[in-house]
Amino acid sequence: MKTIKGPAIFLAQFMGDQAPFNSLDGICDWLANLGYKGIQIPTWESRLIDLEKAATSKIYCDELKAKVASHGLEITELSTHLQGQLVAVNPAYDLMFDGFAPDEVKGNPKARTEWAVQQVKWAASASQNLGIDVHATFSGALMWHTMYPWPQRPNGLVDAGFKELANRWLPILNHFDDCGVDACYEIHPGEDIHDGITYERFLEATGNHTRAKILYDPSHYVLQCLDYLQFIDFYHDKIKMFHVKDAEFNPSGKSGVYGGYQDWKERPGRFRSLGDGEIDFASIFSKLSQYGYDGWAVLEWECCIKSPEQGAREGAPFIQNHIIEVTEKAFDDFAGSDVDQEMINEVLGI
Repeated sequence: MKTIKGPAIFLAQFMGDQAPFNSLDGICDWLANLGYKGIQIPTWESRLIDLEKAATSKIYCDELKAKVASHGLEITELSTHLQGQLVAVNPAYDLMFDGFAPDEVKGNPKARTEWAVQQVKWAASASQNLGIDVHATFSGALMWHTMYPWPQRPNGLVDAGFKELANRWLPILNHFDDCGVDACYEIHPGEDIHDGITYERFLEATGNHTRAKILYDPSHYVLQCLDYLQFIDFYHDKIKMFHVKDAEFNPSGKSGVYGGYQDWKERPGRFRSLGDGEIDFASIFSKLSQYGYDGWAVLEWECCIKSPEQGAREGAPFIQNHIIEVTEKAFDDFAGSDVDQEMINEVLGI
């Protein structure tokens, strides 16, 4: 067993136009004073990182690490959630997902995909330069519009979809392998990898690529009524990253999993700040510790009620109080004895 590292925090939801949220130094100082020890950096946020420079310059990465370290923090991981999404986009979503892309590739799906692939590859190189061996991303989706199909899906569509998704990701995964970095897919609605079964199908389509791992976020399992504790039992050897995010599911006679097109406050399934939802984090931290997870516990704040500032203030002690300092001895060692083969034989009657 190993002790989980933390608390850390994902910066994506905290960036803004006002200090301290508009610069790396400002937000690091704020978070260090709240008790955080690490930050997960969204690579599309240019105020935090120059991704191309990080991919090509070890000197730049050393300087970036030193700047973060000057605040008593370290960079836990990089994220390409937005760019990973654009590796695979069904044409039905082209217009909406163009918002994630730079102007020069908008309206050009082929160019947008090429841009996204380059971005994720750069993130692997940047992670290597930073001395980080795991990375957070999304898979993108070619089949999500057929998730609950009417009319029924044509025979062979799912196999073809995962084959194409794997074809797009294999060159990226091979680059991750060259860099010694795991690509950790956040299992998430809206992605073709949205539960354990779809992860397994993708993994099989890649030939069980050793770099295709999992970012575990239980909030997305609660909202689809998936057993988030048993998920750890099934996939603990694949879980290399951990988002600590709470959620609740309160179905009614009017609305359930699909939410009725309602805003977040009215949906039965809602993301909440830590401690305000229904997730059993004590059991999650116990299971992850039991299975030897030694990565970071990273707060991802997404709440439709509580402010991000309060969520961050409460998040650091919440995570710290759930981290288990794993034991190095058995509780009944005091009653043990040295190995005595003659006594063992006698006890067994042999």
